[in-house]
Amino acid sequence: MNIKYLFINLFLIVSFFSCQNSTGQNEQAVNSMSDTIVDEKNNQDTLVNTKAEKLISIIGVGDIMLGTNYPKSPNYLPPNKDCRPLLKNVMPILQDADLTFGNCEGVFSDNISYARSCGSSKNCYRFSMPEKFADCFVESGFDVLSIGNNHVSDLGEYGRKNTVKILNEKGIHFAGLSSCPYTIFEKDGIKYGFTAFAPNQGTNRITDLKNAKQIVEMLDSLTDIVIVSFHGGAEGSKYQHVTRKTETFLGQNRGNVYEFAHLVVDAGADIVFGHGPHVTRAVDIYKNRFITYSMGNFATYRRFNLSGANGLAPIIKVFVDKDGVFHKAKVYSVNQYENKGPALDSQNRALKKIKELTKSDFPELNINISEEGIITMGK
Repeated sequence: MNIKYLFINLFLIVSFFSCQNSTGQNEQAVNSMSDTIVDEKNNQDTLVNTKAEKLISIIGVGDIMLGTNYPKSPNYLPPNKDCRPLLKNVMPILQDADLTFGNCEGVFSDNISYARSCGSSKNCYRFSMPEKFADCFVESGFDVLSIGNNHVSDLGEYGRKNTVKILNEKGIHFAGLSSCPYTIFEKDGIKYGFTAFAPNQGTNRITDLKNAKQIVEMLDSLTDIVIVSFHGGAEGSKYQHVTRKTETFLGQNRGNVYEFAHLVVDAGADIVFGHGPHVTRAVDIYKNRFITYSMGNFATYRRFNLSGANGLAPIIKVFVDKDGVFHKAKVYSVNQYENKGPALDSQNRALKKIKELTKSDFPELNINISEEGIITMGK
């Protein structure tokens, strides 16, 4: 294909589907594509020795829902409608990374009139965080969020659009909707591509493997590091293992998360962060790329079962080079406490669970997980 027309086509694709405000996003895309074209044209001049490069640290955590104003109940929002105390114990860790990711398990809206109807308030699981709660994400250090999950439509189209508006206003990158399946951004001289998938209506479908492959391949051609998030797999303490098969829950196809994760790595993903089961799952290293299949409930006020395995809330810091190659990871053992948010766990339960599940689910891999929480690939 003529390089001029390739540039035009890629520009139109990125411009149309980008999740951020168009002006900054399009400039980012043009710069990315221009760099890609130059590299293809002059690849002999761009070879550099990367051995001395500083490693890039990227943190991933699981589900975040800091309280909901729907259904109306004083019990469903933190005291004084202040979300900061929920994250105060882990904020220094979250802020200590080059990039921090989480799954936003709900929408941002002060207008709850668009909430989808459901049964009694006690059994109604619609999550609408007050708009000011987005500040807690910013202050805690979150750079990028997945909004591709089963709660992004709890307030219908209005809730989705308002969440996009709020995140844009706060400068938080995001992806996961069918209307904005990916985003491209730069931080500290590193170009990141991020995309997110889920099995739900209005999201970037985890079951559409062809689409996933195309998106990741495109991001890989434009950026330094590609991060993929998925919301998939069955839910609850009975579903802590990676089955390597298609998982269904409540009659819904939740995807084959093992197949999906390996497919996107084959397509160019450098890190895969999984969530959805509300419990911690194993980690995987495939083609020198890091995969975690679920990071559980991280900061979920009320409305969530936090007993036993459901309360494990690990923080995983992944270290990669500028090419996305995995070097090591660090697991911070965190537990979530009812109505108090996540805090470091002296019993290291999350670390022990990850170590146990990884050994059980991937016995063929030589993944080393130390008592201090350091993950490396054995030789």
